[in-house]
Amino acid sequence: MCGIVGVVSNAPVNQLIYDALLLLQHRGQDAAGIVTQQERKFFMHKAKGMVRDVFRTRNMRSLPGNCGLGQVRYPTAGNAFSEEEAQPFYVNAPFGIVLVHNGNLTNAHALKAELFNTDHRHINTESDSEVLLNVLAHEIEKTTRGLPLQPQDLFAAVRNVHRRVKGSYAVIALIAGHGVLAFRDPFGIRPLCLGKSADGSILASESVALEGTGYQFERNVDPGEAVFIALDGTVHAQQCADNPQLNPCIFEFVYLARPDSVMDNISVYQARLNLGETLAKRVISTVPPNEIDVVIPIPESSRPSAAQLAQLLGLPYREGFVKNRYVGRTFIMPGQSVRKKSVRQKLNAIASEFKGRNVLLVDDSIVRGTTSKEIVQMARDAGARKVYLASAAPPVRYPNVYGIDMPTSSELVAHNRSVEEIRQIIGCDALIYQDVDAMKKAIGSLNSKIKGFDASCFDGVYVTGDITSDDIDRLNASRVGGEEAQEDTSRLALPNPAE
Repeated sequence: MCGIVGVVSNAPVNQLIYDALLLLQHRGQDAAGIVTQQERKFFMHKAKGMVRDVFRTRNMRSLPGNCGLGQVRYPTAGNAFSEEEAQPFYVNAPFGIVLVHNGNLTNAHALKAELFNTDHRHINTESDSEVLLNVLAHEIEKTTRGLPLQPQDLFAAVRNVHRRVKGSYAVIALIAGHGVLAFRDPFGIRPLCLGKSADGSILASESVALEGTGYQFERNVDPGEAVFIALDGTVHAQQCADNPQLNPCIFEFVYLARPDSVMDNISVYQARLNLGETLAKRVISTVPPNEIDVVIPIPESSRPSAAQLAQLLGLPYREGFVKNRYVGRTFIMPGQSVRKKSVRQKLNAIASEFKGRNVLLVDDSIVRGTTSKEIVQMARDAGARKVYLASAAPPVRYPNVYGIDMPTSSELVAHNRSVEEIRQIIGCDALIYQDVDAMKKAIGSLNSKIKGFDASCFDGVYVTGDITSDDIDRLNASRVGGEEAQEDTSRLALPNPAE
């Protein structure tokens, strides 16, 4: 999960890209980078840290030009501690190309060998984004054959990229002296949208980055589609996949995206309201509402679901936790010990909302269970008589290979465990999970054009159709996070398609 943005304008874009990255900061807090172009020369600054820390006034002044790219990074492959792996990535031929990427390639290992042995290209980092850049550069080189660049050449190159590359990818690339090229994988797993204003065009991961910078949302980039924005502002677009189908990552709607974004014509906020509605039915079947005194969300993604659930059950909705906004998302932190330590720094309980009450805590999802266990104990320490926990998402039972940091089975509290076993680990009095099919229906009903979702972390079905246990073992070996990357996944069991 990363946040990306690209702009072609008739005015300087450095401040615009900076503002867009601030709006996408929730998608990555590890590193940030911006590249701009002026007179065919690229100007780049990237470093580890949050946007506001990476870019100072002197850095912004060194980013001239009317077109550029930006990215906030959340590492899922490669080295989390290397500044070299912050994006954008650059290659000097053909033309000079810089690229930002949101997603995760599932065949990066094979592509890296192919690039070296066949394409004669050198990869200098462990990042799959550098692999993707070099595949794109090689295919553009083949289609242009030394001739002047035309939009059709780019579309032919993207068509070949789709045939070679597997996994999830939303990509924006800046081609020196020509313009900005963007494309999305044939399944549309990672989001990408297009916006316009009187000054030019913008591409970004979420619509909130458009609206917050004064651009008008125009449309989503379709799965498999490529969009080329020339430096004069002309927009060219073409479908470049043989069999595109929209299967967006459902975890975007559950947790990752901002609630004020609209992705693939689905309001993220409305999706979370719908999840609360279906979750309410699950709660009734587990805990009688008259045994619940108050509904309390675990900030922040769960608030819409918790509010809707409370309204349907006729229960009081209260804010029982205060969040320290200056601590990063625990979900994103790479080490389990760091994650555990940060929970009480991140949240503080309001004792008066818990004392002597039976409380229903609502979270957006439960991944590792360590945060949930700490929060349940916080509620008890604040005086709660009973603590029930409801998750707006189903149990996370399987690794994610498309760009979310939960690939090893040993990290997932629900892997190979029953709900009762999970409840005992977390320490709550009752544990209620969303149903997988109900989740898909609740969100899918908001856009009839969506035929399915990538819900692989919940149901173990990988939409690209090319993932095996061996693939997951290899991806885990290249995963960021130091020693945690070496956890044994040999006992990982993917679901039997016949079941």
